Amino acid sequence: MNPALYKAATQGRVSSLKQLVENDPTILSATTPQLNSALHLAALHGHADLADAVLEKKEELLVARNDDGDTPLHLAAKAGKLEVAVLLIRYALLLPPDDKSPLIMTNKAGNSPLHEAVRHHKGAVAVALLDADPLRGHDLNERMESPLHMAAREGLVNVVRKIVDFTWVEQEFLPSVSLSGTALHQAVLGGHIRVVEILLEKRPEMIDLTDSDGNNALHYAAQKNDHRAVEMLLNTRTELAYKRNQKNLSSPLHVAAHYGSTDAIKALLRHCPDVAEMVGSHGRNAFHASVASGKLNALKCLLRHIRPAELLNRVDAAGNTPLHLAAKMSRVTSALMLLKDRRVDPVRARSRGSHRAEPRGDEARHGRDGRLRDVPLEAAKAAGGQAVPEAAAPPARPLPESKGVQRQVLRAHRRDLHPRGNAHRHGHIRSHLHHARWVRPAVRDSPLHGHRPAFKIFVISNTIAMCSSIVVVFCFIWAWQDPVKFKVDQLLWGHRLTVIACLAMLVSLMTAVFITMPHNSRWPAYVVIAIGASTPAVVFLMLGREVIYVPL
Repeated sequence: MNPALYKAATQGRVSSLKQLVENDPTILSATTPQLNSALHLAALHGHADLADAVLEKKEELLVARNDDGDTPLHLAAKAGKLEVAVLLIRYALLLPPDDKSPLIMTNKAGNSPLHEAVRHHKGAVAVALLDADPLRGHDLNERMESPLHMAAREGLVNVVRKIVDFTWVEQEFLPSVSLSGTALHQAVLGGHIRVVEILLEKRPEMIDLTDSDGNNALHYAAQKNDHRAVEMLLNTRTELAYKRNQKNLSSPLHVAAHYGSTDAIKALLRHCPDVAEMVGSHGRNAFHASVASGKLNALKCLLRHIRPAELLNRVDAAGNTPLHLAAKMSRVTSALMLLKDRRVDPVRARSRGSHRAEPRGDEARHGRDGRLRDVPLEAAKAAGGQAVPEAAAPPARPLPESKGVQRQVLRAHRRDLHPRGNAHRHGHIRSHLHHARWVRPAVRDSPLHGHRPAFKIFVISNTIAMCSSIVVVFCFIWAWQDPVKFKVDQLLWGHRLTVIACLAMLVSLMTAVFITMPHNSRWPAYVVIAIGASTPAVVFLMLGREVIYVPL
């Protein structure tokens, strides 16, 4: 593009543009390396007068595309240049009906000018585009999103209202169309309550629609912990609380428990208390979901607001109660929280891999045939592990906190034990703890690299460097008492110890890098060792023998 034309287009110099066109009528056909014409530049910078002058001379630039497939109207919509956008819309409406209008042209991303205006939060330009053609509010881009979807997600209330006020008779929202669901899903996901109100009022049919995974809008509200959206949706359609999705057969309460959405849990249980009885995949209820996700706040909220003891002790398809699941997944805090609740029964059937209840009393240790059996091994097998011979089984390695946990568990249940049932209850509580030990690998207390020679060299060199530095520091602190005596008696030792400390620091650096680098990628460690080993030689060559010897 001619530099003079580029300056005129970007700076809005109409007189300079007209002079250039008079001198060369074909100059408006020039483009930048990104294929932007003079009209693209005028639209991008918001020069409406210059854009009008360009269109008077070369109207076909209205539908010209740049390297990204953007027309001048796309750029005006992205930049939010309302005056230029209105001018371009007016010219677009004057085009013959058989010509393709810039209002519906899409760029390489599949976005129309309205998509770009909404995506860049240019609400005024979006409203102007909708005034020109209200049908464009439901056009889908390559990501199967309409401007209504995007406006709902971004919280553009005026744009959403403008789109839904226009009568739309076709079914524009289907579960298979958009992975992100309907505009109602997007409004809930963005937390825009005013947009949710408008959509529920103008398009009530959206409340029954789901995304491609079968999640309705209440599932989204439960995930985002938006209690206002939960209340609004339940007041409109209570049945939403009992709808399961397709992925995990999860109800909104399951979703709230999985994500730790305590406000959503309270709202759901306040409107529909019996929703706590619903089970999802693998027969798990909300207690199982909170334990499996490790959300302690959700578990505490469920314990506080759900009363029936049967729900706390319900077993899933594998025979695990929430307490057994906590032990199986090593959720120690969750297990203790459940054990402190008097409604929880710690002797309920565990892990029904063989479809039978766990033996009680001495049977838990000796088996039904009277022979002694290994409770941790049985617990590991019940958890889904492969049966291994007793000689090949690894030795039991309890968790560091297992003894403390066992004491707390026994203390929490001592008040519920009676003389005849002590052995029985203690045996089952220990079974939970043995189960947790075998499922979760034990943590060693020994240093990770303590046996390696490089680590020992690192420790010794680091100690030498530290102690030598301390001696040198104190030598110089005491120098003020007698400077002459310090020069004769202490300066030489301070100098030598400084050299020793520097060498020790180099050694500790090289060994530390060597230890921390993985075995399959040691080349950075070798580079550090080479640099560290050559450093003393470089210093000696630069400063000479005075580095080691101090002349007195």
